[in-house]
Amino acid sequence: MLDLKRIRFETDTVKDALAKRADPDLAGYIEEALQLDEERRRIIQTVEELKARRNEASKVIAERKKAGEDASALIAEMRDVAASIAELDTQLDAGASRIEELLLEIPNTPLPPVPAGDESANRFIRSWGEPIEPSDWRKPHWEIGAALGILDLERGAKLSGSGFPVYMGAGAVLLRALINLMIDVHRKEHGYVEVQPPYLVRSETMRGTGQLPKLADDAYHIGGDDLWLIPTAEVPLTNLHGGELLGPGDLPRHYVAYTACFRREAGAAGRDTRGVLRIHQFDKVELVRFERPEDSETALEDLTRHAEKILQLLDVPYRVVLLAAGDMASSSSMTYDLEVWSPGVERWLEVSSCSNCTDYQARRAGIRFRRERGAKPEFVHTLNGSGLALPRTVIAILENFQNQDGSVELPEVLHPYVGGTRIEPV
Repeated sequence: MLDLKRIRFETDTVKDALAKRADPDLAGYIEEALQLDEERRRIIQTVEELKARRNEASKVIAERKKAGEDASALIAEMRDVAASIAELDTQLDAGASRIEELLLEIPNTPLPPVPAGDESANRFIRSWGEPIEPSDWRKPHWEIGAALGILDLERGAKLSGSGFPVYMGAGAVLLRALINLMIDVHRKEHGYVEVQPPYLVRSETMRGTGQLPKLADDAYHIGGDDLWLIPTAEVPLTNLHGGELLGPGDLPRHYVAYTACFRREAGAAGRDTRGVLRIHQFDKVELVRFERPEDSETALEDLTRHAEKILQLLDVPYRVVLLAAGDMASSSSMTYDLEVWSPGVERWLEVSSCSNCTDYQARRAGIRFRRERGAKPEFVHTLNGSGLALPRTVIAILENFQNQDGSVELPEVLHPYVGGTRIEPV
């Protein structure tokens, strides 16, 4: 969340930055938070004055009782003062709760390079590889997967409903090979520490990274235990250090994890329903970094290049896009999307989002550090990125490496992992 003091003292700067997100509700949230903050500070001053008056009166009452004088009027007055303090404390609690609700709804402020507007304002940064031209014999991945016997959407729907695919035979091997390749590269070449986190987390864990309250409708909740199926490994990885004060030598920290991910995609009904373009359960390798504030912008470039390395090893054409403010996740201050070319549907498909969340998540999750012993604690900067999401990586391989005879060549880097060079039709 944003720092309330920053909103108070840099109001115009915060408003101008948030205006880039093109959300008309945000200005109202800021104004309400400021009004409640001003009222809260006024009430605190009144409470302090009443408490000072009560302390003075307590001394006078004690002196009068000691002298045998009547103190009943002053005692009655103090009863009224105590009642006023209790009422004002109730108002303070209500105001603080509402301010917290507002701060949880207000997104992160975009960094200066981020374009204003919605996804139509996204900015092309660079590309790698040459997109394959469409041809009559090229098929979309769902037809290739069915012909090869490696993707069974019908049986997945029978088991769990639409959006839950089953990978069979060489398809399951391909999925596992990609996961192992990604983990190996990020761990051995890029220096990330591998983690295997839980798939179920508590509400405060979801709140710490910004999934709650904004994205509650897109997540799967287990009500009896108040646990949530993770929508991404970003959630448990970032919260590994929730509530912690890291020491002078503890930063940076870089983690990588493979997990299944679960998303209801409540707001996406009817879109991209063919194949595995948009599904409710999918696999992903996630990268999360904890950095000093002055290092986070450079760290975002490194993180993005690390995700790109996987696509280069797979020899898949892709492009890098800087997201406009209105197209970013609420926790992000700057995001690069990596998009692979899909000749089967003739579209660029997002396969990774790499984001700098500055101190937004750290404030929600209470993750701080000291630069040196005895120094004032500061909030860390958190970053995350997919390295990579598996479904669209599989799409890119099937559609870019398909042959006219129906077989699919496998990228050379995968040969040791799968023990072969191609997938043949069944």
